[in-house]
Amino acid sequence: MSPVPALATGPGRTARRAVTGGPARACLALAVAGFRRTTSYRLAALAGIVANLTFGYLRGAVLLAVAGASAVASSGYAASSLMTYNWLTQAAIGPLALWGTAELSERVRTGDVAVDLARPLGLLPTYLAQDLGRAGAAALLRGLPTLLVGGLTVGIVLPLAPGPWVLGAVSIVLGLVLSFLARFLLQLTSFWIVETRGLQTLYMVASGFFTGLVFPLALMPSWLQTMARSTPFPAMLQDPVDVLSARATGAAAWELVGTQVLWVLAVTVLARVVLAAGTRRLVVQGG
Repeated sequence: MSPVPALATGPGRTARRAVTGGPARACLALAVAGFRRTTSYRLAALAGIVANLTFGYLRGAVLLAVAGASAVASSGYAASSLMTYNWLTQAAIGPLALWGTAELSERVRTGDVAVDLARPLGLLPTYLAQDLGRAGAAALLRGLPTLLVGGLTVGIVLPLAPGPWVLGAVSIVLGLVLSFLARFLLQLTSFWIVETRGLQTLYMVASGFFTGLVFPLALMPSWLQTMARSTPFPAMLQDPVDVLSARATGAAAWELVGTQVLWVLAVTVLARVVLAAGTRRLVVQGG
């Protein structure tokens, strides 16, 4: 899916107007701006719903076809839990933006990032606030309709107890933040590499596979599960879905959320280090 076009005024204009009320107010204003910008593309949202439903039915049929296999049964997945997993992950595609974005890379290429860096609010919180607003709009416009239609036509099983919903909501937010941080870190490579589309393609393939979007990680061979777990990708999608669907409960659910927190902290530190290095090396291109 193509990224939503950037506003001509740049991401820092809203923050500059709101910064007089403090960083929290500026971040809120940016989140609202990101939400409004995404909701203005309603036809794109409709196309996204159609794509999500189409591939959701196709993937669901494949998962149902293998539901009776011994390897699937030993993983703890039944047909109903596979369908629940299928539609929860399909609904998450839009908010998570697993296929990456290129707005920051483009601003580095044109030199506009120099203006962003001179603004009061930092580059990372500016883009994070905007992305959370975008994710909220995508959840309402694409995620919720996909989940409702898929659930009504195929059937999904969600927990009735409030615990998985509350902890699942926390896990979802952590997954969204981690997805943003990974994409932000990827775009920071544009300080050194002018053309980043190759890296973005690699990220798209890796994220689609290791997040569990293609199929649950429990269906992978043990060595591949270990490889996936050594990356932050499962914490973006697989873990939030496991917590929300109550596949992981009690101490296991809290362990998954704790792992998400650690990944968020680690990638945040790495992103700040790379951003500082990129800023020192910045050479404005094109003026």
